[in-house]
Amino acid sequence: MRTANIFFMALAIASLGMSGCSKSPEIDNATMLDGDQIFDPSLYNPTKYLVSAAIANPTLAQKNTPVVIAVHGYSATTFEWDEFRTYADSKANILVSQVLLGGHGRTYEDFKNSTWEDWQEPILTECNALRTKGYTYINFAFSSTACPLAMDLLKNEQIGGNGMRHIFMVDPVVISSDKLLTLIGLVGPMLGFTESVNTTSEEGFYYHFRPQETLQQLLKLTEKVRKDLQGGFNLPEGIHLKVYKSIKDPVADPVSAVLIYKGLKNSDGSNIDIEMLESELHVVTRLSGRENITQHDKDIQLHVFDDMYKILTQISL
Repeated sequence: MRTANIFFMALAIASLGMSGCSKSPEIDNATMLDGDQIFDPSLYNPTKYLVSAAIANPTLAQKNTPVVIAVHGYSATTFEWDEFRTYADSKANILVSQVLLGGHGRTYEDFKNSTWEDWQEPILTECNALRTKGYTYINFAFSSTACPLAMDLLKNEQIGGNGMRHIFMVDPVVISSDKLLTLIGLVGPMLGFTESVNTTSEEGFYYHFRPQETLQQLLKLTEKVRKDLQGGFNLPEGIHLKVYKSIKDPVADPVSAVLIYKGLKNSDGSNIDIEMLESELHVVTRLSGRENITQHDKDIQLHVFDDMYKILTQISL
């Protein structure tokens, strides 16, 4: 009975999708990231976004300054961490590298043809570039889908050691709040793509159209990481990880935090840090571009930034 229900639900979704869209989205090149006119600014001005590109010959002091590699989520861009960069710049003793996931920040076709392994690659590229230049205090801030990408790197021991200290995860996606994602393999080819609801301000920074191929990649990634967490693994020695999770997240099911807590341990087997936040937003650290932001939202964002800063600098605010 359950299988039949899923099948009929899939058919209904497909019917609705096909009645409302074709397999080729109608892209407004002038306003949408999906088009061929708007690109993530880190592609043509990397020195503004990547520490490895900005500082050709770092001084000893710069090499010992905390560097945070900040990585956005699925269908987003470096914009997702702009506010943290502004915060860090106001403190003057933290460097921030805003990494653009592979396949993102370009045209719809570029996004459509990318795999989750492509998304992951620039994280390692910037990390290795910083290591090569001698940075000794490397940290990460991941949001949304960047979190399972990071967990895969941790599981495969591709990041860790060599000066890496802290990892922050904001609203990690292991299980989607939208349970229909699990049906994308069945209905995706019939739909072609889905549409996201962006504000006018968000259109140039987040994909309006999400190719079903990328949704399938997202499902593959989260299923792989979920299995890894069910098997359990430990962080590399010397790495501290903290998760900040919105309780009423419309994108990442809060049970994602439970799975991470149970499946990912510190190197000595102790529990990692998880803080549940009284919020209805996904990626609580990004407020720019949203509508109807409250003071409570601003307070949560500042709390997370302050907490990250305190951990990075080991001082009391």
